[in-house]
Amino acid sequence: MTDSRAPFDPSRFSALARQCSHDGDDTTGGPGPVTVVGTTGSTNADLADAFRADPGLADRTVIVAEEQVTARGRLGRRWSAPAGAQVIMSVLLRPSVQDVPPERFGELPLLIGVAVAEAARETGVDARLKWPNDVIVSDGTDGTPHGYRKLAGILVEAVSLDPVAVVVGVGVNASITDAEFTDAGIEAGTSLTSQGARLDSVEDREAFAAAELARIIAADTAWRRGGADLDRLRRCYRELSATLGTRVRAELPDGEELTGTAVDLDGQGGLVLETERGQRRTVTAGDVVHLRPVPATLPDPDPAG
Repeated sequence: MTDSRAPFDPSRFSALARQCSHDGDDTTGGPGPVTVVGTTGSTNADLADAFRADPGLADRTVIVAEEQVTARGRLGRRWSAPAGAQVIMSVLLRPSVQDVPPERFGELPLLIGVAVAEAARETGVDARLKWPNDVIVSDGTDGTPHGYRKLAGILVEAVSLDPVAVVVGVGVNASITDAEFTDAGIEAGTSLTSQGARLDSVEDREAFAAAELARIIAADTAWRRGGADLDRLRRCYRELSATLGTRVRAELPDGEELTGTAVDLDGQGGLVLETERGQRRTVTAGDVVHLRPVPATLPDPDPAG
């Protein structure tokens, strides 16, 4: 056995990923080519650049990195971590517009969130979903500003609409310690190991990454095909949501703040808020700069009337 932050064995991980993903047959949900790299700027950017250079790049091509040095979150936010302390991967998805029209793209981050949360929950971690693209763990009473710690982030980017190409990027904090978060000035981060998961070796981290990839591909398959599997993912999102049923404040790009109770999701992945006046407003991930929980005792400014 080796330290969990040791580098992946590319051949071993590729074989494990295919084994976990229904024998590697794309018609039943397997991955395309899998590449493991040491240090890169951003796996999402790498895949997007590879597609632009070769529009024939295979569906479900996967890049896994030990370390990202210029990675981006939503709205271009930057983040980084010690090499081997995360599970970092990006997957190129190439659905047809007949299977998934562009107006349904907004739901994909939510479905990927379910996949990542379920993979984390298999390790014993009580992972939940914060709309639109974070996997979190409640912090109990330890005093973080918003009542939760971030376990993973998801970034879904449309690279092309003709032909359709979407890059799904996921970064899961695997073994980052509380001290490392503190040294980085991050007060609301957590990791699988900090939450009690056992990742004692690189083989354990590879196994988690392969299981996560299998769930991501299964979510993509359901997104394309619809039916019972897609309905299950939608139900699971609601069951795992830490946002639905809570009062939140949405900060919008024009400076408006919309406060209300998160009551539903629309068919495109938008979040439906109900103000104290009973009005409903739907916000999308592209609309929102920040989405924060608010104490139930605060008045509702309801600037939109």
